[in-house]
Amino acid sequence: MEDLKLKHELVNACLKLKQESELNLMQAIQEAELSANEYGQPKDRYDSYREQLSARREMLTRQLQKVQEELGLLDRIDLSRPCEVAGFGAVVITPVQKVFIAVGMGKVAAADTEYYVISPVVPFAQAIKGLRRGDTFAFNGKKLNIIELY
Repeated sequence: MEDLKLKHELVNACLKLKQESELNLMQAIQEAELSANEYGQPKDRYDSYREQLSARREMLTRQLQKVQEELGLLDRIDLSRPCEVAGFGAVVITPVQKVFIAVGMGKVAAADTEYYVISPVVPFAQAIKGLRRGDTFAFNGKKLNIIELY
């Protein structure tokens, strides 16, 4: 049960960070739209400043869509039972690091410990995909084993 509590805490920490990113991006999009509106109509056919404002807004919108997709992925993680095999939604502890396979976020703190939150498509996640607690695997020329998995 303690493992599930930790996993729940990890997911909540990830959700909080992604929701903050979503809010920041929405504010940046509003600011970009406001700047474009204040600038007014294009001054001529080749108005590069107007194009810059438009490109910035489009870039921010794509980033917002990506964050919202990642929030959706985090919501799909089953927190009712521990994982038996390494894959999406699993917390994997090796002698070298503690990893949560969800979305690529880097280091996230939970229960006074840092975990690496990684995407299921990164090489490390692919190396351990389908393995169970106690299994041994090779990664970057090192033999490692899975100490804990939930």
